[in-house]
Amino acid sequence: MAKDTAITTRATSVDFGTGGVGSSSNSSSPTHAFDHAPAEVVDAHDRPASDRRANKKLTWGEKFTYFKTKEFWSILALGQILAIAVTGTNTLSTFLVIEGTSIPAFQSLFNYVLLSAIYGSYTVYKYGFKGYGKLLLKDGWKYLILSFFDVEGNYFTVLAYRYTTILSAQLINFWAIVIVVTISYFFLKVRYHWAQILGIFICIGGMGILLASDHIQGVNGGDIPRSSQLKGDLFALVGATCYGLSNVYEEWFVSGRPLYEVIGQLGFWGIIINGVQAAIFDRSSFRTATWNSKVGGYLTGYTLILSLFYTLVPILYRLASAAFFNISLLTGNFWGVIIGTAVFGYTVHWMYPIAFALIMVGHFVYFLGKGVLGEAKKAWLGEQQERGHSGLFTARRKIEKGQVSIEAPAAGTGRGEGHEGAGIV
Repeated sequence: MAKDTAITTRATSVDFGTGGVGSSSNSSSPTHAFDHAPAEVVDAHDRPASDRRANKKLTWGEKFTYFKTKEFWSILALGQILAIAVTGTNTLSTFLVIEGTSIPAFQSLFNYVLLSAIYGSYTVYKYGFKGYGKLLLKDGWKYLILSFFDVEGNYFTVLAYRYTTILSAQLINFWAIVIVVTISYFFLKVRYHWAQILGIFICIGGMGILLASDHIQGVNGGDIPRSSQLKGDLFALVGATCYGLSNVYEEWFVSGRPLYEVIGQLGFWGIIINGVQAAIFDRSSFRTATWNSKVGGYLTGYTLILSLFYTLVPILYRLASAAFFNISLLTGNFWGVIIGTAVFGYTVHWMYPIAFALIMVGHFVYFLGKGVLGEAKKAWLGEQQERGHSGLFTARRKIEKGQVSIEAPAAGTGRGEGHEGAGIV
């Protein structure tokens, strides 16, 4: 009697569909429709190792594979560039206060103007005036909500530092990570791997060491009345909540729309919201503010750095996620002290390098076991990312160009977990 042979089937081509549900009708992404070839019967024992890996757990060696890719190191570097950019804007804001110019809402207005001028103009060029008008009518309200959360996150976080200690404000900013993870889990169907959760906690532990060293040195706030501190804590909580909501919302947007559209709309509606807010709350501060060449230079530097920040953040959302973006910013305190040693005469406490190293270890743990797509494959876009936009750094573009191929998910990998399966080649 012939020996029993394990038999399975696989398709030799994939159907990517006719475009993403969330994509703009004017999107420049190409439409692809591939026919399915007849199913090929193969012997499970004769399949290559890359296929058989889909039915077994990854070895420890395979879990470290993603760390050997250029994409991982690009993501790691991009996260730190964003953390340094935030530190730069904070430093320039400090210079403005020293000069006697404290206009938190108004100073961010120029950023939205610049974003709208660059990316909004390019959107008009790509879509035409008629297409741009349709965009505003159809999706303007969605971008209005995104801009509202972004503007209010900036405003309330800056406002919090007037009333509470730095320690309290930074501790409450952890709430942004909680918001991002929770919203992503329930609304975007992201299922976090144990390594991602562990990585987040390790990063938070590193940040805790940074805050502890600040407390030991007595540089985290000074004497602030308890009543004012409570008000500041509430402002920080509102700001962190708005940040978390805007982060997740923007990640959802850039996975289904062109980057220039999202950034341009964020700038357009940000001008309106931030302009109204500045006219209401910054009028008295504007009259008493100091205006000289130094202030002009600080505002210019602040605007340029912040606009660069807003340009790079959506790219990180495509390559990684809103959750990774937030843990990347936890190193901001370390970079702030490094810059402060040269600018403000700070000294580096011995706990700072330890904290920074721990946060970076958390970054590595977060990506432990990732395949070649890392977090670029979004849970809400379908197995082949068919509901997403085929744009720069998206998983869908890589799949369409044949840079990767998706086989069956790895054993034990849940839907939307962010791991595209052990069968990636």
